[in-house]
Amino acid sequence: MSSKLIPSNPAEVAVIRNITPNVVTVSVPFARFGILRVGGRGTIIRLTSGAIAVYSPVALTPEVQARVAELGGNVRYLVAGDMEHHIFLSDWAKAYPGAKLVGPKGLHAKRAAVKDDPRIGSEPFAFEWDASNARSNEVDADFAADFEVEFVGAHPNKEVVLLFKPDRVLIEADLMFNLPAVEQYSRVPAADKAAHGLLNRVFEGANSTAGDAKGLRRFLWYVISRGDRAAFNESVRRVDAWDFDTIIPCHGETVVGGGKDLFRKAFEWHLQGHK
Repeated sequence: MSSKLIPSNPAEVAVIRNITPNVVTVSVPFARFGILRVGGRGTIIRLTSGAIAVYSPVALTPEVQARVAELGGNVRYLVAGDMEHHIFLSDWAKAYPGAKLVGPKGLHAKRAAVKDDPRIGSEPFAFEWDASNARSNEVDADFAADFEVEFVGAHPNKEVVLLFKPDRVLIEADLMFNLPAVEQYSRVPAADKAAHGLLNRVFEGANSTAGDAKGLRRFLWYVISRGDRAAFNESVRRVDAWDFDTIIPCHGETVVGGGKDLFRKAFEWHLQGHK
């Protein structure tokens, strides 16, 4: 049940922050398997047209709705960042019935098969990415004007990575973590940050961009890309060719400034084609 995966008090623990005048993040605590503190993050983007895209939506609290209203309120796209980032799509779709759901192919079927969770509906997807349209931004003209897309089918979770061109912001779900999740856990009690300390330190070490990021490079090379490393490498190279300076991951710290250099450090082996 999704209720076991999300905070019971989202309004009390969420951190809402403007990254640019057009890009707002909503950061929340989230522990994978109830143990690993990876955090969660939704990103709200106001397009040049005034339409709003929401990437990997998190809980739709009154405070989040108020921030959406400040951005104009015209929610037109709800983007599932991958096969795992979809729990709140139905809540947002009900609140903004004019929005198009978009995400990786197969997610609609996965959601429709869920029969015991009232939060997860079976709303149709207006656009789906797979290997046949992996770089298509043709959701509609407004979407195409502001976003570049890379569907990383070689990622285990089938990633949809976006570049918001006007503000040079790279937005991704699980392509790269940037732990520890400091902002995402900044409003929770201290005791909730201390449990399973050893396991979290080990996992954070494998998903940190600090220093030479050797642990992260190993994790990406040996774990994340092992299914089809050649295809994964090609996706990484295409993303690297984009013009971005900020990286917004769903898990861990947002990188404001210096994002391209950090990306190249984390994915050095993939960009070179060898470790």
